Amino acid sequence: QVQLVESGGGLVQAGGSLRLSCVASGRTFSSYAMGWFRQAPGKEREFVAAISWSGTSTRYADSVKGRFTISRDNAKNTVSLQMNSLKPENTAVYYCAQYGTRSYVTNPGVWGQGTQVTVSS
Repeated sequence: QVQLVESGGGLVQAGGSLRLSCVASGRTFSSYAMGWFRQAPGKEREFVAAISWSGTSTRYADSVKGRFTISRDNAKNTVSLQMNSLKPENTAVYYCAQYGTRSYVTNPGVWGQGTQVTVSS
């Protein structure tokens, strides 16, 4: 059974930074692409960033390009999201997700429980 456990959320002022982490267990982490999604109150869940199995390929939502960085450590079964220059509109529950393939061409099949990020103005 695959499990994804996020950590690192919290309250931060606008312009600040947070680093989210997600630890995976249950199957070979390095065989799958990983991603981060978020859901703000009253809105649908949306894509934030994704990284291929090897870490050599990444993709970002336009709204976070240049501010957020996704990375992974396959030796530690961990994927991270470094978030800089945070804005109030980045407030959301952030979810770690695992794709079913080495690349992120399909939709994720496994989700974490989410971690709250709140950015105050």
